Amino acid sequence: MIRHLTPADYTTMPWANGKGVTVEMLRVEEGGLKWRLSRASVVENGDFSAFPGIERNLTVISGPGFDLVAQGLHLPACPLQPVAFAGDVPIRAEGVTAPSDDFNVMTARGLPLPDVRVIHGAEELATDGMLALFALDAARAADLELGPYDLVLTDQAVSVAGPMIVVRLYG
Repeated sequence: MIRHLTPADYTTMPWANGKGVTVEMLRVEEGGLKWRLSRASVVENGDFSAFPGIERNLTVISGPGFDLVAQGLHLPACPLQPVAFAGDVPIRAEGVTAPSDDFNVMTARGLPLPDVRVIHGAEELATDGMLALFALDAARAADLELGPYDLVLTDQAVSVAGPMIVVRLYG
């Protein structure tokens, strides 16, 4: 199975805390949220929405980045460096100097944590679970030409090229 989604397929919705919007690319429910892939902009310091029972992974895809701060926790959210944190920790964006767009992976707690990485060149990707391939610019996956912010979902081994975020989802 290979499924190709473009920005025209995505849904825009307000953040749970009402302070911004999310572009939801994929949502899988199985008795509650199983997986969610989305994109959002962080434009000012402020609280993140709480998602109890959810593990989060955020990758800044444009802009200078910011810090994720909670009691006893300080995580730099630097461009193109995935950072993971629990969705139920009261966390804030701090040090926002300019807007930053980010790519988000949410998975139900209890599932194996996703593997999230950024690639820039050509690779052969084996599957072990579901692969989600998020194009950061023009890219290729199998025989598909991808535009910026296209998403490919596959449970098959695939050849890829171009800047993209590769997410392995398990469960």
